[in-house]
Amino acid sequence: MEVRIYDTTLRDGAQSEDVVFSLEDKLRITEKLDELGIHYVEGGWPASNPKDLNYFKEVKKLRLRRARVVAFGSTCRKGVDPSQDENIRQLLEAGTEVVTVFGKSWDVHPLVAMEVTLEENLELIRRSVAYLKANGREVIYDAEHFFDGFKSNPSYALATVKAAEEAGADCIVLCDTNGGTLPHELVEIIRRVKGEIRGPIGIHCHNDTATAVANSI
Repeated sequence: MEVRIYDTTLRDGAQSEDVVFSLEDKLRITEKLDELGIHYVEGGWPASNPKDLNYFKEVKKLRLRRARVVAFGSTCRKGVDPSQDENIRQLLEAGTEVVTVFGKSWDVHPLVAMEVTLEENLELIRRSVAYLKANGREVIYDAEHFFDGFKSNPSYALATVKAAEEAGADCIVLCDTNGGTLPHELVEIIRRVKGEIRGPIGIHCHNDTATAVANSI
């Protein structure tokens, strides 16, 4: 089994209290991660942070030996074709070979936060992934709040990741966004996912309950 490491320091890490990376910081960290043999370096969210746009321009000048820089963003908005969606456009304009697009897995979020139906959310996932694939990108699908979503509505959480895979996603990453899933729960849920998903599966654990390392392993 091949294990690939995907580092989120430059985006998720930058959300930590009192952490502010300059452009120079981000470029130096990228070089060090490459020296460590990290496979993927998530550079940032170009549609939400103008500073990240400069990073994606400058990082192309680095001579990275192994690491592949990744742009991060969300699925397209309701009622907007992916080709016209600003977030999707910025993902492509970042110019990375790999993009990570996140979507909603917990049924409450489409209904309450996004004000779309559950089927509409599945369609947003399908269309976003398919469009990015059609534009030649390796697509990693990040299933936001997957474990909480699975506990609430297993069939729907599974439907979201199946929609991404069917649309062409190269890897499905399950995110414990609230960091509250315990190892014994996680093992059982991943077993269920592996019964539905044929391709590679990744894990993105948060450390709110000090279980991120255990869950990742």
